[in-house]
Formats: sequence, structure tokens, C-alpha cells
Amino acid sequence: MRRLFPVTDETAARASDEAPGTAGRAGAEGVDGVDREWGLEELAEAYAYPSGSSGSSGPSGASGPPDGSGPSGASRRQPWLRANMVSTLDGAAAHDGRSQPISSAADMRIFGTLRGLADVVVVGAETVRQEGYRPARAREDFAALREAAGQGPAPAIAVVSASLDLDYSLPLFTSPLVPTLVLTGAGAAPDRIATAEKAGAQVVIAGDGTGVDPARAVRELADRGLYRLLTEGGPRLLGQFVAAGVLDELCLTLSPMLTAGDAQRIAGGPPVAVPRRFELTSLLEEAGFLFSRYRRT
Repeated sequence: MRRLFPVTDETAARASDEAPGTAGRAGAEGVDGVDREWGLEELAEAYAYPSGSSGSSGPSGASGPPDGSGPSGASRRQPWLRANMVSTLDGAAAHDGRSQPISSAADMRIFGTLRGLADVVVVGAETVRQEGYRPARAREDFAALREAAGQGPAPAIAVVSASLDLDYSLPLFTSPLVPTLVLTGAGAAPDRIATAEKAGAQVVIAGDGTGVDPARAVRELADRGLYRLLTEGGPRLLGQFVAAGVLDELCLTLSPMLTAGDAQRIAGGPPVAVPRRFELTSLLEEAGFLFSRYRRT
């Protein structure tokens, strides 16, 4: 893996000094522009949540003030919602209904890193069904980072569902390390809420009707101490977050594949009235895959 953006003065200077035939030596020294396998600390640093806005920590585990107080004068920590998605060159977010065929080993390392840094993973019910979602597991490599950041051993999974038509025999509900959350609306059928709770899920009301209000979902999770939010889709849920204006960051993997067909884009639903601009903050590359990080301007 190599960093394409941003290029620091040190990176540029060291890369320009590299002579032909010395890639192995330079790679061992850690020049960003040289292709090499990145370690956990480097990936965690590259994808650290912004401490200024969420009070979250980087790989050193140095958290911001618990109450979010600081130069901004905020009285509480602010949630930060990032999305992690993959797309082919022709815009497909999946192949045969799943994202795995267009992914890669490096993409999965970043997938694991983003989960390792998150308090909660927010996912749509249809994605749970199609991708065969399982509960997040505790990873020894992230244990020290999460403990230093005041996090539990693994992120919670929060499933967004208006109908609550879920298979509660799945491991996501029967054997999670931390209880699975189910976000739904106040108009959800009482018997289905009872079924979800009987299965061990924690039901969170995040809407006045049958559906979930994206902005309220973010607030409800933050009220439970879950500030570092990660959504992995699917496209319809991401489209709702985009339309509500609550998406802070997009981590997008561009897969060097062409699939054609009629696969959905990474975000679905009706278009927003005025497109919101995001700025590129990081770009990594490995084996032709591009790993970008965009933040809302």
C-alpha cells in the first residue's frame, strides 16, 4: 500500500531521493510513496476519527475531553458518522447482490480497521439479509486501542428496520459480544418490538412514524454514548443519511473492475435538492484499488 495524497514535504523529499533499485530499502524505511504492507498503527492513524469534533481517539488512545468541551465551547461530544463503501469503475456497489466479489484483501484490512475504531456499525436490514451479517468480534490487535479510548471490546451492530422483519435466529442476535441494537420508528408493530426484545435485541425508537429518521438515529446513538458511528450501507440507508445531511465522511474504495449490469450505486433514493460537496483528505493505493477518504466541507 502507498499513500498518494496528501503528500508531505518529508514524503516528497525522501521519495525524490530514492534511486532506481532501492525500493526494498526505502519501503522498509516507510516512505509513503513506496508500495508496502501497512501495519495496524498506520492504518489506525490514517483512519482515526477527528478528535476535535467527536472526542474520539487516535491510535495513541489520547481522547478528547469527555464532555466535548474545548475551544469550540461545546457542552457535549458530537457524533461523527462515516460511511465505508466499495464501488467498481462503472459505479456498481455490488456484484450478484454482494460487495465481496468487488473487494480485495487490502479493502478488507481497511474494513476491519474502520470497525476496530468505531463505537457502533449502523446497517440496513436488507444488507443484513444479503450479506449474512454476523456480530462484530473482539480483535486482539485492537484491544489496547479500544481500551485506551474507553471503548468496549467490539462495536455494537445497529440494524435499521421499519418492519422489524428480521431473522432473530442469526448469530447477530443469538451470540453478539455486545447486544445488537435495532433502530425503528414509533409506529412499528408492538408485537414485533416485543419479539425483537425477547430475542435479546435492544430496540431504539428513532422516528415518529413507522420508519427511522436518519438525524434522530444519529442523536439516539450518541445519547447512548456511541459517538464514533460507521455505516456500511446498504445504498438505500446511505442515501437517507446523505439526504438528511448527517453524513460527515465517506471512505470509498474504488475497485479496478467493470461489471456492467444494473447493480445499484453506493447511495440510492431520491436526489438531494442541492448536492453537498466533500473534500478529499486521504488517498491510498494497493494493487490498483484506490482507498479514498472524503469529509464534508
